[in-house]
Amino acid sequence: QVQVVESGGGLVQAGESLRLSCATSISIANTNVMGWYRQAPGKQRNFVAVQFTNHSTTNYADSVKGRFTNFRDTTKNMVYLQMNNLQPEDTAVYYCYTNFNGRDYWGQGTQVTVSS
Repeated sequence: QVQVVESGGGLVQAGESLRLSCATSISIANTNVMGWYRQAPGKQRNFVAVQFTNHSTTNYADSVKGRFTNFRDTTKNMVYLQMNNLQPEDTAVYYCYTNFNGRDYWGQGTQVTVSS
């Protein structure tokens, strides 16, 4: 089985930071892509950040550029999303995502709530 488990969400005030963690049951090197999506109340699930495994750079949604940083520890099969200067519009359930052998896998989601 392929498992993706994210954690680290919480309640913060605007301007504060959180770091999300994503643990995978497979080697990141064997995935096609890993990244993060989020779904705000009443909204579709939207792209936040993705990194193709064979690339060193991450693609970010415009709304989080300069504030969020995605990075990975391939030795530990961990991916992280450092979220700085959080704003109320960042409030959402955040999901870790990967594609492995052409199939999509999602974590269970972790809630991030940012108060004004």
